[in-house]
Amino acid sequence: MAQNGDAKTWRGIKQSTFLAAADPDAPPARVTLPAPWGQGGAEALAAILPGRPRLAIAEAAAGWINPIAARAQAAGLTEDIAARLHGMLARRRASPGLAIWRGQPGGRAGFVFNPSAYLDETGGFDAPSLGADARLAVTALTLAAPGAARLWLGFTDLNMFLARLGLAYASAQARELAVTLAAYIGAEADIASAGLRARGLAPGWPVAAPSLPAACALPELLARAAASVKEAARLRARRHESLLGFLEEPEVEALLGASHVNFAPARSALDEAGALAPWAWQALAARGLTPAAALARQLAGEDVFAIPAPAAHAAMHAALAALVPAMPARPSAPAAPERTGGRAPLPPRRSGYTQKAAVGGHKVFLSTGEYEDGRLGEILIAPQKEGPAFKGLMEAFAMAVSMGLQHGVSLESFVEAFTCTRFGPAGLVEGDPAVPAATSLLDYAFRHLAAHYLADVRLPPADIDAGEALGEVAAERAPLLPLDLPAATPRERRRGLKLVS
Repeated sequence: MAQNGDAKTWRGIKQSTFLAAADPDAPPARVTLPAPWGQGGAEALAAILPGRPRLAIAEAAAGWINPIAARAQAAGLTEDIAARLHGMLARRRASPGLAIWRGQPGGRAGFVFNPSAYLDETGGFDAPSLGADARLAVTALTLAAPGAARLWLGFTDLNMFLARLGLAYASAQARELAVTLAAYIGAEADIASAGLRARGLAPGWPVAAPSLPAACALPELLARAAASVKEAARLRARRHESLLGFLEEPEVEALLGASHVNFAPARSALDEAGALAPWAWQALAARGLTPAAALARQLAGEDVFAIPAPAAHAAMHAALAALVPAMPARPSAPAAPERTGGRAPLPPRRSGYTQKAAVGGHKVFLSTGEYEDGRLGEILIAPQKEGPAFKGLMEAFAMAVSMGLQHGVSLESFVEAFTCTRFGPAGLVEGDPAVPAATSLLDYAFRHLAAHYLADVRLPPADIDAGEALGEVAAERAPLLPLDLPAATPRERRRGLKLVS
């Protein structure tokens, strides 16, 4: 049973009882929890703690909170940690992972935060409470799993958070906000972990200061993140090796009311019943649109909900991966539809981007065109300072590749064929963090495309010869001495390199 001092957290919240089961074949359990959490919350709790005929949220939470509170009291911590943990869960702001709920000391010790629960009805964000909750989570996890060197602190339902703020998932502003949010949680966790180390609990790991965006849709959050990063850097060392990570436990995220796990985007504006999804309602409200006005705009040809292409999910993954050590698998590129022949033309108005870079000091522009589902269908490679003949050849080559993509040739085939090709210009790449070096302009182009449109691709590093970096032909071989074997030419070396996925 919950302790009397903590039961009052739930006492003023209207409770309802639902029949829910961890899977359709299991007998249903009677689950009692706050009425607004509904059937979805009941099914989530039944999945978190399967095999129990009856579940009450207050008692279930006390099962993991009470041992933490007892250890906190023994360690001399004066804060009312039990009431604060009950409060976080009751407001659906945060929850521990499955290992804590189930009392599995060898599992991943983590907490997941619901950023939408820190937003008020006017769009104000309670950043101080989020910071305090992140510190509390680190303290609680350390008490629950004192031997854990790595903690997993992450967030859920970023899609809803962005919708409530009126931000398009595929926008740069959305990625900046996600990075700021992760950096703030991480910095506050660093501060808490450093405080635990100061008690002599561990030798310590160095604190790294992450790079913050120059701007953020929530300026107060950015300011607090900068201050927390500075404070964490001043402390220099922390108890834990790493603190940020996405648990990928849908049951826990569903308990918090999330409709999309971690930072995944929405794939439809409709729910399973065919009605407008909750995030879509929030997106309309943020823009001040009524359903009738949204329908009128949609009929007029405007994409009101702007479902993001898979490339936007990959871009969000890449933005967070620079900050979060434990990431989910990189989003897979959409599979091309099977075609028996003929060309699938691109839409007249299409998405894509232009990447500017310099390969061995030679500037080049790489542009892409995408189908509506995010698949690559067109490229353009435009060197800036090369001669007319070379530019014309590159333009014709890009046109041929685009025709191949539109006729069903996979991007993987082009990547395998043209990476590691060797001709000048070649060398270090500037302006594109996805590709550090390239053996030619074609090698650069297809390394970049592989990084942005293909999942889990492992390419061999670009091996740059001094002569090739200047665009020269490889030096002739020296005369062979008796019994000497000839050294491999660059082209011969390339034959042994294969694309591994």
